[in-house]
Amino acid sequence: MSPAGNRPGNDGVNADVAVVGAGPAGLAAAVAAAEAGAAVAVVDAGSQPGGQFWRHRPETIVPEPDGRGHHGWRTYVDLRSRFDAARAAGRITYLPGLQVWMAQNYDGGFTLRTTPTVAGVPPRDNGSSVARTVVAPRLVLCPGGYDRQLPVPGWELPGAMAAGGIQAFIKGNAALPGKRFVIAGTGPFLLPVAAGVAEAGGQVLAVLESSSGSAWLPHLRAAAGVPGKALEGAEYASIFARHRIPYRQRSIVTEVLGTNHVTGVRTAKVDSVGRVRPGTERIYQGVDVVGFGWGFTPQMELPLSLGAETRLDADGSLVGVVDEHQQSSVRGLYLAGEVTGVGGASLAVLEGLAAGTAAARGRALSSSKTMWRHRKFAQAMHKAHPIPPSWQEWLTPDTAVCRCEEVTAGQIADARDLLDARDARSLKSFTRAGMGWCQGRVCGFATACLGEGTGNQGAAPSVGSLAGSAKRPLAAPVAIGELTALAEPAETNLQTKKN
Repeated sequence: MSPAGNRPGNDGVNADVAVVGAGPAGLAAAVAAAEAGAAVAVVDAGSQPGGQFWRHRPETIVPEPDGRGHHGWRTYVDLRSRFDAARAAGRITYLPGLQVWMAQNYDGGFTLRTTPTVAGVPPRDNGSSVARTVVAPRLVLCPGGYDRQLPVPGWELPGAMAAGGIQAFIKGNAALPGKRFVIAGTGPFLLPVAAGVAEAGGQVLAVLESSSGSAWLPHLRAAAGVPGKALEGAEYASIFARHRIPYRQRSIVTEVLGTNHVTGVRTAKVDSVGRVRPGTERIYQGVDVVGFGWGFTPQMELPLSLGAETRLDADGSLVGVVDEHQQSSVRGLYLAGEVTGVGGASLAVLEGLAAGTAAARGRALSSSKTMWRHRKFAQAMHKAHPIPPSWQEWLTPDTAVCRCEEVTAGQIADARDLLDARDARSLKSFTRAGMGWCQGRVCGFATACLGEGTGNQGAAPSVGSLAGSAKRPLAAPVAIGELTALAEPAETNLQTKKN
């Protein structure tokens, strides 16, 4: 039961378990909780289940997607059929097209306040795009993550995209955002992005990986524990060979070229810590899209707003601390997927199943050997594909870091060195870095590194700095009318609706 004064009104939903997100972790958590006997409410920013990993064309256009271009599609089909069956039986209330802008916890549970993902969109037939309040004694957060970005000169030009943005564009539209691509950054995720572009008819001029394959040598045992990953790698190697995609290791983009749009990139070879090797520069011309991917940043706004304990993961990301049942330091709050550490969809599904089962107060699932092996693989992946310690040396003083507010690396350095602004809050005050539409989601990691002056030493930003960048009073953009409505007496709201 929710505390008096926090029960939902006519626009609200009561549930035993609330789940935020319907990607691999959220879909698994909802199914597990419902099958354990709980009444479940699922709030999803997307218009249909699947999240970013299983993003597919609108089912209103393609009712039965074939899963082409997806991995783990059989897992999705199984979870989706169970999800739909639980919805039909009334055990799951699905609320798509909504994002949580405020989460509050009380002795009796949690209250989620939501707003439409896209403002001004007419309500769906089931009214799911109308702002709703969800109240539940137990909450499973599976918000996922987004591409981590590092600034380089020219990356603010149209045509410079996150690698994940390119993949989402292809999956959601069955079309390409350009014709000639360069994909750059680090990590295995570069491979499916490039393969997806090539299979969709685009030309990939090069994939630039800042790390080296030899970095996996100390981690072969962890890699062998998840043999399916090697099979995926072989599949991508076949696609690269078929489409003649160059894969260049120890290589980076040092500058994006163009005036009003991307027209090319300047690249260079780097050493083991990311320093540019003189004389290795190369220019690729005729590029209209460059995709950057430096790993992923978990979406920590909601866990932080609820007071969950955090730590730094092996890749320098801020993640939530959980026990063997995926419960956080906050009683009744469970975390699954990227918010506990980026480890791929298979691990996210396992964590979601454990979290959903425990949240439903069913038979708790302890960490399985499979989950342990996937976590070991994830740690190995982060160590084999680190952020290059010397990445700040790629910047010039006029390189844009915060693209929303047009704040440069030089301005951040001046605020740090002359004004002692070394934390996210101070940097926002003096430079406006992180104050734009994305609220620091794109520039937060880089700004934190620049503010602390840690990048050239290879150290990740501190927990406090990353938490300061991710913690926000409002977790998502919300209309002023929805804020003012919270302060209005119930009688006033009722009278307004009657009028």
